[in-house]
Amino acid sequence: MCMGPARLRPVPCCVKGKQMGDSLGEASPESEKVMFKGIFCPSITITDDEGKIDYDLWGKHLDHLADAGVNGVLLFGSIGEFYSVSLADKEAALEFAVKRVGDRMKVFAGVGDTTYANVIEFTKFAEGAGADAVLAVSPYYFGPSPMAAENYFGGIAEATKLPVILYNFPARTGMDLTPELVATLAKQHSNICGIKDTVDTISHTRKVIRAARAVNPDFTVFSGFDEYYLVNRVSEGSGVLCGLTNVEPETFVKMHAAYEQGDYACAIACAERISKLMAIYDVCDLFVSAIKAAVKVKGLPISTKIFEPAVQATEADEAAIAELLAE
Repeated sequence: MCMGPARLRPVPCCVKGKQMGDSLGEASPESEKVMFKGIFCPSITITDDEGKIDYDLWGKHLDHLADAGVNGVLLFGSIGEFYSVSLADKEAALEFAVKRVGDRMKVFAGVGDTTYANVIEFTKFAEGAGADAVLAVSPYYFGPSPMAAENYFGGIAEATKLPVILYNFPARTGMDLTPELVATLAKQHSNICGIKDTVDTISHTRKVIRAARAVNPDFTVFSGFDEYYLVNRVSEGSGVLCGLTNVEPETFVKMHAAYEQGDYACAIACAERISKLMAIYDVCDLFVSAIKAAVKVKGLPISTKIFEPAVQATEADEAAIAELLAE
């Protein structure tokens, strides 16, 4: 495994039970039935300094995630730099990941692209490669109307038998997938059965949960912000699909296990650690650089190079991140 236990800053476990009160509540029957639940990692795409995929180090990173107990991994989300990787490289990497860890955790394929033909092609490829689901970011730049979004996501759903997970990131796409639109898509296509809601307000996610579950009680709803795990679950969501799982997956896995077991004091202790780690995102110009630098600081000797024209992480950035991780 690429990262030994000595590298993990331990989070103190706490007294088990419900002494924190019943306000957090038991997991509802509805949340137990969802297709995907728990801790999911949008993996960084590990390359060398020239931008060529480094399968040796990426394989070690994927092993670390699986060994830590992460429930699933997403290739080519935002942190995976989907917008800068060729379709051929995406296909080769997906086959690699499925063979490497597909028997130990779920593997999702991020099919986002500026060319719709590539979206559909990679969606079809993902099914043949053995992926467990595809994740589709909203079409961006033009900020499509609800009708255009229905056509876009509907075409993806019709191109595959795989589960389709919507990816709502309005801060980057310029378009919000409203609760009403999500419910409409879920009603129109039975395999549109989940969403990653990267919106920095739990009220939006809570409304998505209620609207989508009215159509499909098994609908999966992930929060995209790392520190939203507990409030997502309290709102009957499914967990998180978030960047810091690349850095300290053990803490997220411990938090999820504690919540499932009713050990809310331990879950809160983990959440406090994650809240502190959120400062990592503020160190670099772009969150992708920050996560890569943090993975390197943790001990995996990767290149922190990200695709141009993004600003690269510096040695000073790495030093600042090391201080945050040591707290």
